[in-house]
Amino acid sequence: MGVNPDSKTKVSHPYWARRVDRLRVPDVPPEVLNLNVAGRRAVGPLQGFGQLWQKTFRIHLVGANVTPAQVIAEWKAALPCFKPVEKRFYPSPEGIVPGAVVLINAWTPGGPIATGVVVLYADDESFTMMTPQGHPEAGWVTLSAYEEDGVTVAQVQVQARASDPVYEMAFRLMGSRLQDYIWEHALTELAAYFGVRGQSVEADRQLLARKLQWRRVGNIWYNAQIRTLFYKVTMPVRWLRLRLVKSPG
Repeated sequence: MGVNPDSKTKVSHPYWARRVDRLRVPDVPPEVLNLNVAGRRAVGPLQGFGQLWQKTFRIHLVGANVTPAQVIAEWKAALPCFKPVEKRFYPSPEGIVPGAVVLINAWTPGGPIATGVVVLYADDESFTMMTPQGHPEAGWVTLSAYEEDGVTVAQVQVQARASDPVYEMAFRLMGSRLQDYIWEHALTELAAYFGVRGQSVEADRQLLARKLQWRRVGNIWYNAQIRTLFYKVTMPVRWLRLRLVKSPG
């Protein structure tokens, strides 16, 4: 599921985000680091560099008297609550609706990273988020719920590539496993929210394309991890410059 941002086709369906050339970010609280999203383009797997993976994670909400629509409604409303503590999500004030931006401030083994996602699609039983340029992955993730043999199932499906060579190397070393942990944790927490504990997360990982897209090597220019680290390192310089500008005479 997704839209090629290079496409000229306009989507008018109310569940889909309106096509824009550059992402806009609304005003955010001062504690949120707003970097690497505003002014960027949304990108899918075609615009990524690394190997193309499809990963599907699901958990059966056994014993929970809850419909797929109720699961998605709660998932949208409390999205940040289901993430690991080192991954902070900041949805836009309008919530998880088509076109809304969710900022992400996270800590990784490589250091801090400020990035985000845009809600590409949202209906009563699923929503899809797409990455901006510079995000560790280029692609989309769909969070959905459905009924199977009388039991509601919550599912996360990711289809993405590492955005650039640096991310690809990191994913091969440990990043891929860390990404898996994020979604397994989210599903476990979601299940616990509905009173389901001890249920394991099922995972299916498929390598859809092994070949690297070397024509996308230039994506490293937008690398959000590198840019966030540079921003942090140069904070004293910006602070000093601001003080000099404000000082009299």
